[in-house]
Amino acid sequence: MIALLRHMRYVLSENPVTLLAFALFAVLVLAAVLGPSLTPHDPLATDSTRALQPPSATYWFGTDQIGRDVFSRVLVATRLDLAIAMAAVVIAFVFGALGGAAAGYFGGWTERVISRLVDTVMAFPLFVLAMGIVASMGNTVGNIVLATGIINFPIYARVARAEANIRRNAGFIEAARLSGNGEARILLMHIVPNILPIMAVQMSLTMGYAILNAAGLSFIGLGVRPPTPEWGIMVAEGAAFIVSGEWWVALFPGLALMLAVFCFNLLGDGFRDILDPRKRT
Repeated sequence: MIALLRHMRYVLSENPVTLLAFALFAVLVLAAVLGPSLTPHDPLATDSTRALQPPSATYWFGTDQIGRDVFSRVLVATRLDLAIAMAAVVIAFVFGALGGAAAGYFGGWTERVISRLVDTVMAFPLFVLAMGIVASMGNTVGNIVLATGIINFPIYARVARAEANIRRNAGFIEAARLSGNGEARILLMHIVPNILPIMAVQMSLTMGYAILNAAGLSFIGLGVRPPTPEWGIMVAEGAAFIVSGEWWVALFPGLALMLAVFCFNLLGDGFRDILDPRKRT
């Protein structure tokens, strides 16, 4: 553990881009945890007399078409967007890692069933599939999480299957068999833990896609329902005002969305450098 922390400190000190990604991640987490208590204005309060005011000392990001403070709404939306993405990625990770590892380790009918399931999901354009799931089940937060988890499931299943297939005849697996361990125990206690580092990297990369997917569903009206603050809704509502010069309504939630996706993509590279044993010297 001490060696891992020392290596992590080395990676962060030697790679300023990775350090920036972790700093952005810390800001996002703080905004998600403390955001509702730090807002200078009520994110749901409307006032037609202050509609579409530009950024100022009072309203840092300006106000929207019905007078709501854009900064407060962007800050509060961080918790919801990160929560949706995190829940969806956890669902995809758990089922994808276990299903893919079982397919790669056992082979046979288990591999055929999992492979056909993955192929079925990937036969559709993933965002269109998410749209269909949410449209048929209703645009609630739970259904958005479920749809995003389903379209991310094949990524984890394929990675886990490939890694488990490589390791199923490794020396330490044979030693575990000779020690009397059952196949299920070997899968859960030896195969899965050894593929976790690469899966952790994949989780970070998928978080950015999950945030984009949730925001995209909201943008087209199939996501979180107004007036709940959410980055995709705010961009959709502000897009109509760009041509008339009220650029701030869509710009700031769009920047928040971009920075979140940028952060998690960079975190994936950082996790790879930290968790890859070949990079430890």
